[in-house]
Amino acid sequence: MRQAQMLREQMETMQKSLDKEVVEGTAGGGMVKAKASGTQQILSLELTPAALQEDREMLQDLIVAAVNNALERSKALTQQKVGSILPPGLLGPGGLPGL
Repeated sequence: MRQAQMLREQMETMQKSLDKEVVEGTAGGGMVKAKASGTQQILSLELTPAALQEDREMLQDLIVAAVNNALERSKALTQQKVGSILPPGLLGPGGLPGL
């Protein structure tokens, strides 16, 4: 019972630290950059002047790709942080469900 409480406290601390972590995803060779928190919240989106010269559909695709890249990196960061808290083998080969 005590271990479960300690684990819960560690998870809460980890969640707070993830909210402060920032990862970046890019697309189009850096023409579009998206920043996300460790809790999968998009924080910012940057477009270079070159990105604005692209046609609308291409720009939309670049934005989606950069955001997806940032979210993938955020999820990987979460997996890594959770894996460092939990005992080996507890997560299993699939990692966290839903991440």
